[in-house]
Amino acid sequence: MTAVLAVGIFVIAYVFIATEKVNRVTAALAGAGLMALAGIVDAHSAFFAEETGVEWNVIFLLLGMMIIVSILKQTGLFQFLAIWAAKRARGRPYRLMVMLLLITAVLSPFLDNVTTVLLIAPVTVLVCRRLGLPVAPYLIAEALVSNIAGTATLIGDPPNIIIGTRAGLSFNDFLFNLAPIVVVLVGVFLLMCRWLFRDTLRRRPQHAEDLMDLDEREAITDPKMLVRCLVVLSAVVVAFALHSVFHLEPSIVALLGAGVMVVVSGTSSQQFLEEVEWSTLVFFMGLFVLVGGLVRTGVIEWLGEAAISAVGGEYLLAATALLFGSAVLGAFVDNIPYVATMVPIVQGVVDAAPDPEQGTALWWAFALGADLGGNATAVAASANVVVLGIAARNGERISFWEFTKYGAIVTVVTVSLAWPYVWLRYFAFG
Repeated sequence: MTAVLAVGIFVIAYVFIATEKVNRVTAALAGAGLMALAGIVDAHSAFFAEETGVEWNVIFLLLGMMIIVSILKQTGLFQFLAIWAAKRARGRPYRLMVMLLLITAVLSPFLDNVTTVLLIAPVTVLVCRRLGLPVAPYLIAEALVSNIAGTATLIGDPPNIIIGTRAGLSFNDFLFNLAPIVVVLVGVFLLMCRWLFRDTLRRRPQHAEDLMDLDEREAITDPKMLVRCLVVLSAVVVAFALHSVFHLEPSIVALLGAGVMVVVSGTSSQQFLEEVEWSTLVFFMGLFVLVGGLVRTGVIEWLGEAAISAVGGEYLLAATALLFGSAVLGAFVDNIPYVATMVPIVQGVVDAAPDPEQGTALWWAFALGADLGGNATAVAASANVVVLGIAARNGERISFWEFTKYGAIVTVVTVSLAWPYVWLRYFAFG
C-alpha cells in the first residue's frame, strides 16, 4: 500500500512538472512534502541517506558553478565574445550563426547549458536586431547546440551531473567517452543549420555597418578582474580533470573555485548571489526526495529487477533501448527529472552485467539518449525553456511547435549517429 501511495504522489507531481500546469519547483516541493506527510520518507532518509536522500554533491556542484559564472558575467566576457563573433561574421547570417554556435559549443561543456544560454541569448537578441535578422532561429540553434555540446562533460548538462555522481564516473570518464562523438555531432549540426534555417538566413547589407560600430572592448568592465577570474576558472577546469588524482569531489572543486573567485574579484555577497538560480537548486532537492520515496518503498528495486530480466544478458539491446528510449521518453518531460528517476534502475542493470566494460557502456548510452533527447521538444530540457522565456521577454515569441519542428529533426539525426558510435566502441569487438 505504501508503494502504491508513493507511486501515486510521484506520478501526480511528475504530471504537473511535465505539463507546467504548476510551477515545477512548487510541484517538486509539494510532492516531497506529501512523501514526508505520508511517512514514506523522514528527515534522515531525505537529507542524510546516500541512496534515498538529496544528492548534495549535485546541489553544491551547481551552486559553485553558478557563483563562478555570476562573477564572470560581471566582467563582460560573454558580451565581448558575442560581439566579437558577430563583427568577424561581417553581417553574414550563416557565418554569424556558426560563430555564435561555436562560442556556445565551447562554453557548454564547462558551464551548464542553462547558464550558457542565459549569457549568450540576450546578446544574440541585440546583435540580430542590429542586423535586422530574425531572432528565433539563432536562439533555437543556440539551445540545440548547448544540449549537444554539454553532453561532452560531467558538468556540461545537469543530467550528466546526476549520472556521474550516482555512477561514480569522473570528469575525465565523460570527456574520454563522450567528447569524441559530441565533436562529430556539433559539426553535423552546424551543417544542418544551413538547411534547417535556410529561409531566414538572408543577409541585410544595410544593417551590417551598424554592427561594425559596436566596440567589443567596451563590454569588458574590469580587465584586471577578468584576468584574475580567468586564471581561477582555468585552475577549476584543470582540477575537474584531475579530481581523481587529488581525491576531491567535483562539488568541492566547484565550491573552492567559487570561493577563490569571490576573493580575487572582490565582489560583494549580494552581487554574486543574485545570479544564482535558487529555484533550480530547490527543484533538484524536491526531486531527489520524490525519487528517494520510490527507492525506499522498493518500487525502483522492482523496476530494476524487471529491467534486468527483460535484458536477459543482451547488453547491446539494453544500450540501444536506453539510447533511443531515453530520447523518446525525455522528449515529453524535462530530462532532469527523467534521469533522476531512471538512474537507480540503470544502476541495477549495470551492476548485474558480467562484463564491467559493457555494463559501463550503458551509462554512456543513457547519457547520450537523455542529453540528445533534450532537443526533441521545447520542454525536454531546461535550456529550451530558458530560451523561450528570454525570447518572450524580448518580444520574440517562439511557440512550442516552432521549436519542436527543428528540435525533433536534430534529435533523430544525432541519436541515429550516436548509436553506431556506441556499438563500435563498446560492443562490436567485445
